[in-house]
Amino acid sequence: MNSFEADPTEPGAVSEPERLLQPVPEGRRITVMLAAFEGWNDAGEAASDALRYLNKLWGGKKVGAIDADEYYDFQFTRPTIRRTAAGERKIKWPSTRIFKASVPDSNVDAIFVQGTEPSYKWRAYTAELLVHAEALHVDYVILVGALLADVPHSRPIPVSTSTDDAALRERMDLEASQYEGPVGIVGVLGEVALLAGLPTVSLWAAVPHYVAQAPSPKAQLALLHRIEELLQVPLDTTELVEEADAWERGVDELATEDPEIAAYVRQLEEAKDTADLPEASGESIAREFERYLKRRGKDKP
Repeated sequence: MNSFEADPTEPGAVSEPERLLQPVPEGRRITVMLAAFEGWNDAGEAASDALRYLNKLWGGKKVGAIDADEYYDFQFTRPTIRRTAAGERKIKWPSTRIFKASVPDSNVDAIFVQGTEPSYKWRAYTAELLVHAEALHVDYVILVGALLADVPHSRPIPVSTSTDDAALRERMDLEASQYEGPVGIVGVLGEVALLAGLPTVSLWAAVPHYVAQAPSPKAQLALLHRIEELLQVPLDTTELVEEADAWERGVDELATEDPEIAAYVRQLEEAKDTADLPEASGESIAREFERYLKRRGKDKP
């Protein structure tokens, strides 16, 4: 037994929360849909970039799309002109594309939903996504978003994990979201997925509002770490770690050039450090130590 683990047979021992993905019979695969949308739900494009990273890492192949003409206002979400590899100009239309990838060395298949938040017919749009989910035999849904918040760039990026599924909340020891107010397509899809009986969790990264422009590699990395924990699969994020370190150094330099911003960042750091003091518990240390061991094992030749 790891010295950080409690013996469940001891009086007062607290059992660990169960994992999102439940065991299945040998030979059966588990299919997880991960969805992120550019726009209102995607501060610093951290959520959509995180899924693009995974889709590329796992070699996802396109398996579906949703017709853009039905759901987008092209005066608001305008098409763009890009050059192809051959140097030809081509119009790229806003769209929602669906990819499928098999996660290496696991029994997990990932379905990636990547697109721009639609302008119209959100109920029809989410219903169409669930038709794809049923056809692809999706077992779980992970919704990924990012929001602007009063957090310092120099500390770990907070990622909240919540669900409105009471049974899943109890099983995984999660919290229900306490947010009330306007919602984006992520919130609507979450409700519809739960109504369809799909276990659904939402991840939200808090992006420092004073560096809201894309890209936001540190927030992207924080989301990937949480997805790694939920899927129980190792991720190679070496390249992204370097980008996140470079991003943080760049923001440090910008902050030192403006005394007001530097003072504001120090204020956020002090507030964050004070709030985190009660978290220096044996349980949190154990979680960090286990993550270290996983990283160390993954890096060994």
